[in-house]
Amino acid sequence: MSAKIIDGRSVATKVRNQVKLATESYYSATGRRPGLATVLVGHDPASHVYINNKRKQCVAAGMVDLHHPLPAEVAQEDLEALLRKLAADDSVSGVLLQLPVPEHLDASALLDCIPAHKDVDGLTTESAGLLARGLRSLRPCTPAGVIELLRVSEIEVSGRHAVIVGRSQLVGKPLSQLLLQSDATVTVAHSRTQNLPSITRDADIIIAAAGVPHLIGATHVKPGATVIDVGIHRTRDGLRGDVDFDAVVDIAGALTPVPGGVGPMTIAMLLSNTLQAATFNTQGMAASVR
Repeated sequence: MSAKIIDGRSVATKVRNQVKLATESYYSATGRRPGLATVLVGHDPASHVYINNKRKQCVAAGMVDLHHPLPAEVAQEDLEALLRKLAADDSVSGVLLQLPVPEHLDASALLDCIPAHKDVDGLTTESAGLLARGLRSLRPCTPAGVIELLRVSEIEVSGRHAVIVGRSQLVGKPLSQLLLQSDATVTVAHSRTQNLPSITRDADIIIAAAGVPHLIGATHVKPGATVIDVGIHRTRDGLRGDVDFDAVVDIAGALTPVPGGVGPMTIAMLLSNTLQAATFNTQGMAASVR
């Protein structure tokens, strides 16, 4: 029997609609609209596509688009000054620095100019610390999208063995924290992991986020497991993920496609984070979520 296909586009649409309604309620209550400040350095074509999509969906959700394009040669200190200015601006609910930045810039230092209550990407050192402590914070968008897909698809997480393939700061590490907070037993595999199939075959949930096309195949998946594919790669045959979809679809119990799975969730969760940031800026974010 073929796996249940988890439709990320449908879930993302529902999230965006919910955010739009909540944004109007926020506006009615406060007289203000959440404002998303995006900062784009240079002329990378892919980054332009990504940032334009984020800006369009921001406006569609009833939020204010506050975009700041900068030349590729911008100095570190000038960019840090802009980020601190946006951090202090009451009209700005959330700040997003589009990555990657040119090589002469220190991305980590730049990100840490963004305070946690405006860090809508959830990538700063402060945000990572709050997440690790289980405190109220803005969650990284792609990991949060994975958790939302599991929730909406009614995939049981508590008590289950989840294997994350990939330990990146963007996905693998924060996702491990979110799954632990959902009471999963979590294993993180990576490029130095030996005999990967023996580990993933024990998993009830596999999240493939290694950045390697078709890394996860039939030998990696036990019958009935849920497989979430975070990878996306442009190939001669179109977009492909870290999972060999055709090899796994008749083994897994549930499976995300590429495209149309995790990808649409990232911007949807960014919008959700921007609305949360507006609320944080009004109410504070000191309360624990545990």
